[in-house]
Amino acid sequence: MRTGEGFLCVFSITSRHSFDEISTFHQQILRVKDKDYFPIIIVANKCDLENDRQVSAQEGKDLAKTFGCKFIESSAKQKINVDEAFYELVREIRKFNKESLPKGPEKKKKLKCVVM
Repeated sequence: MRTGEGFLCVFSITSRHSFDEISTFHQQILRVKDKDYFPIIIVANKCDLENDRQVSAQEGKDLAKTFGCKFIESSAKQKINVDEAFYELVREIRKFNKESLPKGPEKKKKLKCVVM
């Protein structure tokens, strides 16, 4: 967590418990980073299993809104929004770095993302 520049917090729509854990991860990230905000995307995985859904899309959106971050539903199995989640995280990291760094020549660096 200390070296990550952005985080995908992933839960399964078929597991209420995995959704409930997201708040704990979010708090840990902010505590370790000693920040009020850090680039995080909440990802609801297994959107292909609609019949087994335990967590609504609205609940995911509401949680993301309370954290001030983006929300994406995905399916790793069907390759739905997987790449988009990573692309969006990179955009959030770049935006965060641009806002938090002093003005001056920009240096390109490799981004390190962590999936939880």
